[in-house]
Amino acid sequence: MDPIAFNIFGLPVRWYGLLMSSSILIGLLLAMHLAKKNNYDAEKILDLVFYATPAAIIGARLYYVIFKWEYYSQYPKEIFAIWHGGLAIHGAVIAAIIVAIIYTRKKGLSFWEIVDYMAPSLILGQAIGRWGNFFNQEAYGGETNLPWAITVNDPIKGMIKVHPTFFYEFLWNLAIFFFLLWYGKRKKANGEVFLLYAILYSVGRFFIEGLRTDSLMFGEIRVAQLISVLTIIMGVVIINYLRKNRTS
Repeated sequence: MDPIAFNIFGLPVRWYGLLMSSSILIGLLLAMHLAKKNNYDAEKILDLVFYATPAAIIGARLYYVIFKWEYYSQYPKEIFAIWHGGLAIHGAVIAAIIVAIIYTRKKGLSFWEIVDYMAPSLILGQAIGRWGNFFNQEAYGGETNLPWAITVNDPIKGMIKVHPTFFYEFLWNLAIFFFLLWYGKRKKANGEVFLLYAILYSVGRFFIEGLRTDSLMFGEIRVAQLISVLTIIMGVVIINYLRKNRTS
């Protein structure tokens, strides 16, 4: 697929950018809708997204560049070329959480309550954003002859059939999205929806990451798998704490 959707006055508009911006807008509207349904001030959601979005993009890029420094140290101009791909969701979420903590403390709001409204939007945005990987021909897995394999132009092997790991994650994220919408009406404590988002995403990401050929590495360890395991453990511990203390 051509990574460029169309041109405006000679300037290319890439599918990657279109999908990323669409996921942010759709996620914002959804989070504000969920907040309003629960009599929560939706303007607070808008304010937080205003601050968190640029921080998330910077965090996603910085995280990716750090673990690919061997390449970017040789091509420093590419650090800013995010339209070529290379945004790590873990970096985005970490940066957004930091901003959310600062924002809620300054405004005297409940961190756990506000992130519960945003969790379904986060996972839906990730599902939409994964299609950007498809157009950029990235985030795919190893070779396979399965009926649903996709064909990519590998820089070394040429045209090969591979696992569409971006699509596996899209389906997993979509399933989590619908589950979170359902569970949001049944949660026992604020923070559960967000933590379940983190746990469930990490479970799927751990297994899907094992199929990928472009994993960020820390020595011999796939970084995404390490972060996934730590997130699952922390998420379970914090959920139990919140339920026992009914923290809001």
